[in-house]
Parts: sequence; structure tokens; C-alpha cells
Amino acid sequence: MPLIEHRTLATEGEIGLWQITETEEWFQQQLSLKKEEEAQLAKIKGFRRVEWLAARQLVHEMSGRDKRGIFIKDKFGKPHLEDAEWHISISHSNHLSAAIAGPNPVGIDIQKLVAKITRIIPRFMSDLEQASLEEDTLIRHAHVYWGAKESLYKAYGRKELDLCHHIRVEPFAWQGPKGKSQALVAKGDYYQEFTIHYELRDSEFMLVWCEEN
Repeated sequence: MPLIEHRTLATEGEIGLWQITETEEWFQQQLSLKKEEEAQLAKIKGFRRVEWLAARQLVHEMSGRDKRGIFIKDKFGKPHLEDAEWHISISHSNHLSAAIAGPNPVGIDIQKLVAKITRIIPRFMSDLEQASLEEDTLIRHAHVYWGAKESLYKAYGRKELDLCHHIRVEPFAWQGPKGKSQALVAKGDYYQEFTIHYELRDSEFMLVWCEEN
């Protein structure tokens, strides 16, 4: 089974990565879906069905449980693992599935690097954040900011956030294939600081996750 990584974080928590090579039928056999899960899966089309299944298999492998816990969504649509107190977050990109779990709010994002991200930079980055970008590392650096905003959005979990105004990443210089920064989610009476971590994987995927400070 291609669980290609499962590691404990420096803080309490863990991350896992799964290379999706299996068929939908294989995942179905492993997971033995419950009726409510089958109903959710029936609404999904194409390869997204396999990604949906892979995320559940990955989180189960990470949990170390014999009995699999199902994903339960709260009123905002944020997933939680049945009978577990830890927070979880999942992401998919180009046959890779990523997941994070921790005792405090967490979020994760994985994206294959694409040049077209430069077209949408003003949609998700503030002027201050954009000022930290440099031409020779533009695509990689922009994907860190994008992954940070996505993971913070998931950690917040209540939707309806403006990526430029409600989610602020402390501007930082490109630090190489691994690095970190600080970030803030502020909306209404909600104000929470986070630490952002990123890793460039195989020179073509950007893995980013956030942990609540």
C-alpha cells in the first residue's frame, strides 16, 4: 500500500502522504463504507471518487485503529473523525493525498506546481505579501502562499473568508525547499495566530500545513 510517508510533527500532531495507485474497487474493499458514506460517494463523479476514498484510507492508516472511524462534518462542513478529539484536514493533487491530524486546529494543502498560478496572485495575496516575491522563485513562492491560505481556510473551518483580507501571512523571503512563517486569521471576533510550514516535494509538489499557535 503506498502510504509513502507518516511522520510525527515537532509539535504534537502528525502528517501522512498517500500515492494513489489503487482502483476505486480496492479502496471500497478496504474501507467497507457505511450507508451514509455510500450516499456521499454517490454524489461524486470521476477520479474525485478515488481521491475521496484515498483520504479516508490515509487517515485510517494514520490513526492506528483497528476499527475505522468515519468522517463527520460539522454544520460548516468541516470534517472530524468519528470518536476522536483531534482535528483533521485533507488535500489532494495529481494522485497524491495528504492529511494532517493534531490536538489543535490544523490545515493542509498539497498542490502540483503550475505556471498559471501567476495569473491569480492578486486574488489571494495582499500587496505586502506580493512584495516578498522574486522573479526567479516566483512560482514556488506563490504556491507556498496559496497553500498557506488554503490550509488556514481549512483550519478556520467556518468558510466565508476573504483570502486577501481575513487571512494574512507574514511576508517572508523564499527559504529554499523547506521553510516556515507566521500567519493570522482575523474576522469579526475571531483572531488566531498560526505557524505555517512548507516543503517542496520532488521538485513539483508544494506541501503546506498550518498549526494553531
